[in-house]
Amino acid sequence: MRTPRISGSRCRVLLAAFALAAALDLASLAVGFHGGHVIAKPLLMPLLAAWAAARGAPRLLVAALLCGWGGDVLLLSDADPAFLAGMTCFAAGHVCYLALFTRDGTPRARTALLAPGYLVALVTTVALLWPDLPAGLRVPVAGYSTLLVAMACAAAVRLGPVAGLGGALFLISDTLIATGVADWPQPPRPDLWIMLTYLAAQFLLATGTLRALEARPGPMATYGEVRSTTP
Repeated sequence: MRTPRISGSRCRVLLAAFALAAALDLASLAVGFHGGHVIAKPLLMPLLAAWAAARGAPRLLVAALLCGWGGDVLLLSDADPAFLAGMTCFAAGHVCYLALFTRDGTPRARTALLAPGYLVALVTTVALLWPDLPAGLRVPVAGYSTLLVAMACAAAVRLGPVAGLGGALFLISDTLIATGVADWPQPPRPDLWIMLTYLAAQFLLATGTLRALEARPGPMATYGEVRSTTP
């Protein structure tokens, strides 16, 4: 099912609020202002989810973004239980994305060639990280990585380049987190790069999904709803 579409002006306000919160979060990380990050981060996914809902997004898309919000809040803590709980929230979000892409996406023959590349990336990354991960995180990280790569591949194969880029950036963001957990060398301000790629990923996944659905012949008929004529 899709959420009811509301006025274009409210959509623009919500998108502007998301952009403002994202700018505050990234600027705070760039200058090392932890308080700004703590304030801005919990606002990001609810605003993006509200914008997507205002555009008439499928409920699975809204659910995926809100699962990301749960993960964002939990990962503000450095405790191991919070990390595992946050990873579980993100895994639930990937399940929502996978269900959405499988239900509403259309397989594209050319992009299907990406699947072997994603499989190689998954096996290589897990194999390299495995010895350096804490023993209690090895299996959870491997399982999560499988879901993440499946989501990224499905985004590209079934929804096209915009969502596909979003999936690839999500993969990069979470790989940066995993290499940090494994104590691999990190770039300067790693949290900044993690959030930058993550925010771009979620926005592109949402945008790519909405564009793909809007481009389908008679999408509203599929969902049994009437689209508002308000721009």
